[in-house]
Amino acid sequence: MISEKSIRALVEGELADSHLFIVDLKVSSSNAIRVLIDGDEGAPISDCVKVSRIIEGSLDREVEDFELQVSTPGADQPIKIWRQYNKHVGRELEVKLIDGAKITGVLEEVKPEELVLKTREKRRIEGRKAKEWVEETHNIGAAAIKETKVIISFK
Repeated sequence: MISEKSIRALVEGELADSHLFIVDLKVSSSNAIRVLIDGDEGAPISDCVKVSRIIEGSLDREVEDFELQVSTPGADQPIKIWRQYNKHVGRELEVKLIDGAKITGVLEEVKPEELVLKTREKRRIEGRKAKEWVEETHNIGAAAIKETKVIISFK
């Protein structure tokens, strides 16, 4: 059986000096290998092909048959690892917190253990008739985040 640990070590070793990184890696009991990669500026299909060839070149189908799928996370997939946040600075995110709250705003900054998100919403200000735009900055600790998704806008 092919081990997840050996595939992870192989891929991480090859990607160590590049902009690419592993988002997720799974090896099933039937040797179905699923690898999700991403890059600091994204990862085109050519990077997926490169990683696929690295894995295929190190395994022997005569010894053990396997199925291999290398891809990037889809636009609808939640952010899984901290390094992915860097490429989304300036984009709108929906952050679900462990306490059940949801914050939707623009990612302003990524710190080692914290996100800085700017929200903008219309609120009624005391003493005024009309609602006004109010901007707030939220510092969200990594430990408080349950799930984060990028908001896809076609404006």
